Formats: sequence, structure tokens, C-alpha cells
Amino acid sequence: MKTKEYPTHRLVKSEDLNHHGTLYAGRSAEWFVESGFVSASSLINPKNIICLKIHGMYFSSPVKPGECICYTSKIVYTGKSSLTAYVKVARVSNPDSVIVDGFITFVHVDDNTKACPHGITVDLETEEDKILSKRASELGK
Repeated sequence: MKTKEYPTHRLVKSEDLNHHGTLYAGRSAEWFVESGFVSASSLINPKNIICLKIHGMYFSSPVKPGECICYTSKIVYTGKSSLTAYVKVARVSNPDSVIVDGFITFVHVDDNTKACPHGITVDLETEEDKILSKRASELGK
């Protein structure tokens, strides 16, 4: 299956802020998982997906209230029952400047929440996708 990017836009509002007046990491983590889930659910029925782990969520700069940001996710690695998404966040006003990025792994489960094979592979077309896939494959080691 071809790797596809899924964007999710957010407006940072006062209820999304921490005590420093910038985007609260917990809110960003919520949106981070949601973004990764969107890309995973494009390949697997959402009722059969659970989040296993966030592999780092590195912030390179703060986000202020009123800023519009875009979470972009894509599946870059598949295991027997897992899917790993790469998620990056950028300001809508400057899409080339990444604010946050990292990986998140989801597991395909049956109706009893037991991991089960999904039979999905991703076609890595770009050099960036190949690098991200290699990084993702090393996360569990």
C-alpha cells in the first residue's frame, strides 16, 4: 500500500495552554495520538486499533495561543500486527518549520483486544519515507 499523508489542523486556544501560556504538552499528545490514529484507520478498521506507545514527542519551539498548527501523519512501518506512524507538527504559516515530531505505534486487535496479524505492507517511495521507516523499525529494539 502506498504511504499517504493525513493532515489535521488545530487552532491553539486558551484551554490548550499550560501555566507558561504556551501549548500544553498533554493537549499536544492528545492531538498527536489522534493524528496517528487517523492514518492507521485509513488502513485498518478503527474498532480494531489500539495505541501501544508514543515514541518520543520532541518539541523544538513553543506554540502560542491563536496559532494554527497542522499535525501530519503517515504510516511508515508495519510489523506483523503493528503499524507505526510518523507525526510532525508545523505552523500553518510556516509549513517547513517542524515544531514537534515523533512516532506512535498502534496494534491491530481482534474483538477480544488480542493482537492479530493485519497483512498490510507499505510501499516506501521517497528517500525520506525509507529513512523514517528505518528509524521506526529500530524503536522496539
